[in-house]
Amino acid sequence: MSWQLLLGLPQSRTRLPIILSTAYLWIVDTIALHRGTWSIGSGTKLGVYLWPGLEVEEAVFFLVTNTMVVFGLCAFDNAIAILDVFPDLFPTVPNLPSPKRLVEALQVPESSYDSARLDGLRNALNILSKKSRSFYLASGVFSRRLRIDLVILYGFCRIADDLVDQAGDAKDAETWINHLSHFLKIVYSPRRTDKQYEAALAPFSPEARSVLVLLPTDRLPAQPLHALLDGFRSDTKFMKDSRTEPSSEPTLVRTERDLELYASRVAASVAELCLHLVYFHDPGRSSNDRSVEKDCLEAGKRMGIALQYVNIVRDVATDAVDGRCYIPAAWFKVPAPTSVQAFQAELMTHRIRILDMAFALYAKNRKEIEKLPEYARGGIRVAVESYMEIGRVMREKIAKGQRLDMVGGGKEGRASVPRVRRLWVGWTTMSGPRKP
Repeated sequence: MSWQLLLGLPQSRTRLPIILSTAYLWIVDTIALHRGTWSIGSGTKLGVYLWPGLEVEEAVFFLVTNTMVVFGLCAFDNAIAILDVFPDLFPTVPNLPSPKRLVEALQVPESSYDSARLDGLRNALNILSKKSRSFYLASGVFSRRLRIDLVILYGFCRIADDLVDQAGDAKDAETWINHLSHFLKIVYSPRRTDKQYEAALAPFSPEARSVLVLLPTDRLPAQPLHALLDGFRSDTKFMKDSRTEPSSEPTLVRTERDLELYASRVAASVAELCLHLVYFHDPGRSSNDRSVEKDCLEAGKRMGIALQYVNIVRDVATDAVDGRCYIPAAWFKVPAPTSVQAFQAELMTHRIRILDMAFALYAKNRKEIEKLPEYARGGIRVAVESYMEIGRVMREKIAKGQRLDMVGGGKEGRASVPRVRRLWVGWTTMSGPRKP
């Protein structure tokens, strides 16, 4: 029933687990037969050995059963994926689908698949894997339709961010923000027409369109999405139009309050959107305590600000290259620097200050994670801890008197967590909260 998937999967996903588990059991079985732990009756064996001590019947048994286990797991995953990815074919899916429903999913002909939706999901996941290793790791802990919606949401946010960052000047950036704002206005309009919808998508590339059309607007409030665009609109104030003189407009972030407002727009809004999806997909949402849900949403927004503070401290060098500085200008004894080299000592002091603000917010709100729906708790925990680990790495570097940039395997000028450490954090935080 899953022959197409099995033939299409890389051999490392099918043959390798079969070979490794079979070889292990062959060795263990040989030891057991040698010791006399068990034996095969003479009337039920051929007397043929794969190697001294291992009966061919035992060897074939383990090879066949392991093959069935691996192929069965692939078929099960294939059925679950079909049920979750195509809501048009399966509008509602129980938390534990019956074998009958799984077989029905596997019997859906490939010609019935929504290929455009598959392309959009593939593009969104590709964006996530390239742009955020921390959240890509965390996405694997979420399950089913929640994971799909979170990947699409991240894809939208990253597409919007890239369109603004890669714009040639402030005018181009503002144009893209207006396109995105118009798109949101149309998709949330109850009176939209197909013509208006197509026109709103027209300015974007085919890859971006494939993700934008999948944005789960029926499960997301519009206000945080517009707040995110307002944050990107603030970024354009840093840009200089090459055809004009540099802007005389005041620095975007002048005070600590400005810093908090900016982080709230670009990060707290995203955290709020993620939690709306968590509660929408919660299998036990009908019994949720609304006051607890409200507290978790507020704590989630504050945690989003904490993660953005870590992001700001990490990206000081790359932001400076683009003429940006998110450290409040009021903190500097002189005008805010445009490079890491200038005012190095003072700049380090301010980075430590923002990092301390991030960990203070994190410490005050991390306990709220344990009040989230159980099915999504582990994923949120991994997402938060993976990102805060970047802050921990930077703190370790500060303690050793080392530079904060180029930590781990990140891009030039960006601190990051080494892969092994990132995997360890994800593994250890899935099962429970990290010790303070």
